[in-house]
Amino acid sequence: MSNKIMLMVLVLALATLACGFQTNFQTTKTPSPDIVDEISVDAPLGAVSLELKFGAGKMSLAPGAKKLVEGTVTYNIADFKPEIKTDGTDVSMSQGNYKMTGFPRFDGITNEWDLKLGSAPMDLTINSGAYEGNFDFGGLALTNLSVNDGAAEVTVDFSSPNAEKMSVLSYKTGASNVTLKNLGNANFGTLVFESGAGNYKLDFGGKLQRDGSVSVRSGMSNLTLVIPTGVAATVKVSSGLSNVQFPSSWSQHGDTYTQEGSGPVLTIIVETGAGNVQITQ
Repeated sequence: MSNKIMLMVLVLALATLACGFQTNFQTTKTPSPDIVDEISVDAPLGAVSLELKFGAGKMSLAPGAKKLVEGTVTYNIADFKPEIKTDGTDVSMSQGNYKMTGFPRFDGITNEWDLKLGSAPMDLTINSGAYEGNFDFGGLALTNLSVNDGAAEVTVDFSSPNAEKMSVLSYKTGASNVTLKNLGNANFGTLVFESGAGNYKLDFGGKLQRDGSVSVRSGMSNLTLVIPTGVAATVKVSSGLSNVQFPSSWSQHGDTYTQEGSGPVLTIIVETGAGNVQITQ
């Protein structure tokens, strides 16, 4: 497990995780040789709701599964073995519980999910703790997406257009480093991004298919908004302590920044306590 994640887990072990479950390690258990579980989950008939509950470690998600979920889980603590439950059209995959009985120890811990998701229309929810995440949702059919995590290092990419209209894309995180790429391809109606202190990049590359409304609420952070040239966009920044930088081709009227363009309109409201807001192309 990387030093960054070890530090984040240590901090979170002393506090309650925002997502409401424990990701602590007992000092009395010794890691075993790596165990690799093959994951294969059929898609129920109808509109699918998939929830992934993950604690600490690494998680990778990508398109390409023939079923709802396929891939591998690698771990060396038996209690990390994932549990999969299906209730009608609701499917959940959860990391096994490992409760701390003493001061946490991290040496030699392995916990990695490497999964592919299928093309069935789905509401996807990811609830995680302190982890490294690399998600490619390109070409999936997400009707809603909700990500909730603690301290995290995460990259989300919509590398190709989402096959369904996404009603709400919600991302809520603690003190993290998060990059959302090619959000134009997400085909969202509403995007809600909430964070604590950290570094955050929202890249609206790709093809914006319809008007999008974006709400960003952040603590003391560095926020970068990447809005391609030619996209009609308005950004309003509500903060008395933030430094706002924007391209010379944009216009400013008070706390509102505008880029002329054609096609669907992007409207972004930013509320931040302090820090830097950079608008780039």
